[in-house]
Amino acid sequence: MEFTVRPIGRVFGGRHEPTDDNWDAVESVICLDADRFEPDAFAGLDSFSHVEVVYLFDRVDDSEIVLGARHPRGREDWPRIGIFAQRGRTRPNRIGVTVCRIRGVEGLRLSVSGLDAIDGTPVLDIKPVMSGFAPRGAFHEPSWAREIMADYW
Repeated sequence: MEFTVRPIGRVFGGRHEPTDDNWDAVESVICLDADRFEPDAFAGLDSFSHVEVVYLFDRVDDSEIVLGARHPRGREDWPRIGIFAQRGRTRPNRIGVTVCRIRGVEGLRLSVSGLDAIDGTPVLDIKPVMSGFAPRGAFHEPSWAREIMADYW
């Protein structure tokens, strides 16, 4: 079974190359497709502090897709782990998800910071971050995962 997903908009500004670290200071704008959406599509979003942005790693070539295990960032000092145990861009469906800060909402434009998507990236969905969807109870992660994120934001 296959599905067709149509982007709701695109990322403008921010970075032009997909580097691995220091995304927190990156500011960008998500512009909704004016042919599909009315300005009230963002009504009420400005009362939230953060959004979860679902986007497509559209510049990942088919030859880069990983279906099994690999060393994150190619670092052999980290364990070889399955693609679904990491958040790399070479995923089977090239889908990225990031929680970022809302800087402003104006018409069909959503200004954010901390979005780790590059200029021109297709956006598939935007959802407000609500505490009710945060993890319930304690969670844990391996030490390499904490290490890989040390300079990411």
